[in-house]
Amino acid sequence: MSPSHHLGLFFYSFGHYFKRMSRKIIVAVTGASGAIYAKVLLDKLSRLQSQLETVAVVMSDNAKDVWKFELNNEDYAKYPFSFYQKNDFYAPFASGSAKFDTMIVCPCSMGTLARIAGGTSSDLTTRAADVMLKERRRLILLPRETPLSLVHLRNMVAVTEAGGIICPASPSFYSLPANFEELATTVVDRALGLAGLETNGYEWGS
Repeated sequence: MSPSHHLGLFFYSFGHYFKRMSRKIIVAVTGASGAIYAKVLLDKLSRLQSQLETVAVVMSDNAKDVWKFELNNEDYAKYPFSFYQKNDFYAPFASGSAKFDTMIVCPCSMGTLARIAGGTSSDLTTRAADVMLKERRRLILLPRETPLSLVHLRNMVAVTEAGGIICPASPSFYSLPANFEELATTVVDRALGLAGLETNGYEWGS
């Protein structure tokens, strides 16, 4: 192998490593039922820190209440991430200049979906989502609501047309999940895959 080929491989590997290390992720947790999805997402991200530079988290007041109710008062602030208040428009990711590359809203309430679809930046979550769309960066919404009204469906279409990804919190069963957390993991792994992160989760046919 020639020296120039070795050098090319080095720069390719270094560039791939740098790209992985420079990932900046926003996680927004809304007040929809399904706090277990948010918990599993934060658990997974805490184990994927070698792929990440920054994880920023914003939770609505209702999200905090639902988290405590559905997860038996488990402490959401235990994770090694930066947490921001819902109306903190001084947060770095309230501006496109901070170059956060991916935002995951998990779970995504129908109210939040509607505000994102309508371009209404009424809090940090909707402002950050608006930034992701205008900067042509990755926005992934995990709605859990069912059944869906025509209004909900039209809002999903609007977000999709604007460049967002609707990833319904619909778990799969072919991995034979043994408990609620494993069931939620089937959804979270799919969302993280859409975000371009390697989770080593179950894959069909593996």
